[in-house]
Parts: sequence; C-alpha cells; structure tokens
Amino acid sequence: MVRYHVSEISTTTRGDGQGKKAADNMGNLYYYCLNQENDIRKRRMTRFIGLSLLLILSAGGNSILAGQSLTAREVIRRADEKFSGEKSSYTVMSMKVIRPEWERTVEFRTWVMGRDFAISLITSPPREAGQSFLKRGSEMWSWNPSVSRIIKLPSSMLSQGWMGSDYTHDDILRETSVVNDYSHEIMGEEELDGRLCYKIEMTALEKASVIWGKQLRWIDRQDFIMLKAELYDEDGYLVRTETCSDIRIMDGRSIPSKIELVPEDEPQNKTVIEIREIRFNIPLEESFFSQQNMRRLR
Repeated sequence: MVRYHVSEISTTTRGDGQGKKAADNMGNLYYYCLNQENDIRKRRMTRFIGLSLLLILSAGGNSILAGQSLTAREVIRRADEKFSGEKSSYTVMSMKVIRPEWERTVEFRTWVMGRDFAISLITSPPREAGQSFLKRGSEMWSWNPSVSRIIKLPSSMLSQGWMGSDYTHDDILRETSVVNDYSHEIMGEEELDGRLCYKIEMTALEKASVIWGKQLRWIDRQDFIMLKAELYDEDGYLVRTETCSDIRIMDGRSIPSKIELVPEDEPQNKTVIEIREIRFNIPLEESFFSQQNMRRLR
C-alpha cells in the first residue's frame, strides 16, 4: 500500500498560498487514507475475534455435550445402584411361583452391602420360615433351622432355581456384577410403556464366571429404571425375559415394584416378585453377614 508523507510535498513550484493549500489537501488525503486503513484493520480484527470466539464456543459446547452423554457402562451402573443402593439396601419382598398345576408364595427379606455381602431370610410360609442364605465374597451358604445345619453351596448351584422359582441363587444373592463382568454397548433407543429407553447389549467377559453369556436391557433414559431384560445363554439362545412395572416412589426413588419373569422354553410358567418395602444406604457392618447371624435372624 502507498503511504504519503507531508514532508515530501514540494511547495516551491507554486505561490505560497497555492503551495500551502496543496500541502493542506495532500495532508487531508494522507489522514483520510490512514483512517481508511485503520478501519480495515479494525474490521479484520473484529472478524478474527468473532471467528475465534465461535470456534472456542463450539469446541466448548461439544465438550459439554460430550460430558453429558453417558456410556453404556455408566447407564447400567446408575440403574444397578438405583435399585440396589450405592452402598447398601434392605428389601422386603414376596415371590409368587406360578405353574399350570399349582401356585405358591414365598415372602423374604434381603440385606445387601456392596457386591460382596448379602443375606436373605425366608419369613413365609411357616414351614419354611427361618431359612436363610448368606453370601460373603464368592462363597455362599444356606441355613435350615429344621435340621439345624449350615450347608455351603457349590458354585454349580448359582444357575439353579431358588426356592423352586424361575429365579436363580445368583439373582437373589447377586454373585454376578452387571457392571464389572460384562462389556456394554448402546444398541439404540426404544419406547416401552411410554418411556424412552436405552437398549443396551451386555456381553460376558471371557474371564467372568457368569450364568448369562449375553443380556439385553432396556433402561429408562430419564429415571434409569430397568423396564425389561432378555437373558441369553453362552450359545446365544434366549433363556428368559424379565419385565418391570408398577413404578412407585420408595425411599425417595422411582422403583419398579413388580418384576415378572417368564422362561422362554416354558412360557406357561412364571415367577412374580413384588417389592413391598425398600430402604437404601442403611448402616450395615461386615460382621452382620456371618454364619452366626444366619441362625439369629427373625
């Protein structure tokens, strides 16, 4: 760009008045050009700053959105903790076992602390009341007051029906971790009972000692409530389906109070769990989960 300097303008070729006027005109031209150049620089700087702010805000917005998006593992963890408590829980339940020829109802209470400790006590029917089941780490025992004997349960019993139901010992005593024993992937979203849900596939890790080779779970996006689960064996065959309903506020949380289980190969059979009371994060000590306490619980 051409720059003008007043000192370079000659006034000797004209009279003093004309030369002075020419000099004034050239000076005005100089300041006009200078102002124009400054305006251009300001506009360019404004555009640069605006573009920079836009890029920064866009990047920041993406980071915020990324921070708000949840992984499949986090969704499963939240749903699991919401139902079981972050630290501990106490639950009063009834379980109706339905068969084409008969029905029976078992009532029981369960205390859970973390992933390693659980104890369940049968309270009804009278002939079975007082039986208890204990889990400490990877070991499990049962206590039968009618024979006054504690029996250690082998790991092979994890997949067997608990108290003649379609639920397993693993379901009741929670030996398997749905968070740590599986990989997780969000397969999409589906609506169930008017609620938009994450559809999550869980695949058992190679080193995990689990019953189910794969699970599909439908988790409510807003309240992290599991509304449905399909459980598959190691060969990928569907074994049973669970549906959760009758959502209620219990101890300040939205909880499905009814869980219905139907085995795939025997659709005429059914097991229905009804949650009557549940309390979360209650004070419990490791000493509570002992063989001595199995005998004392009432």
